Amino acid sequence: MVLTTHILDVANGKPGNGIEIDLFIWKGEQRVFLKSVVTNQDGRVDQPLLMTEELEAGQYEFCFYTGAYFRQTQSDQQASPFLETIPVRFYIHNANEHYHIPLIISPWSYQVYRGS
Repeated sequence: MVLTTHILDVANGKPGNGIEIDLFIWKGEQRVFLKSVVTNQDGRVDQPLLMTEELEAGQYEFCFYTGAYFRQTQSDQQASPFLETIPVRFYIHNANEHYHIPLIISPWSYQVYRGS
C-alpha cells in the first residue's frame, strides 16, 4: 500500500523536525536513489515516501541525516555529533501492506522498528 516514516527525538521529548531522509532501493549489489524528503514540524513526511503503484518487493534503505539536527538542538553545539547519518536497511516482502518505519533518536543512540 504505502511506505511511511517518522522521527521522534526522545532526548528532547519532541518530533525530529527538519531532518533530511534519502530513500534507496537495492537492485542486486547496486543501491539506486529513489527520493529525498525532509521531516515536517511533526517529525513526519508530508506524503508517503512510496505509494501503492511505486512499491515493489525488495530491499530498501533509508539514510537519516541527523547530524545537522543534533548540532542545532544540542546545547553544547558539538561540531561533529556521534550520529551523523543513520542508515536503515529493511525488506518489503508484500507490496500490498503498509510499511511504517519509525526512527527513535537521541544524540547517542537510535531504535527503529516496523510500526503500524
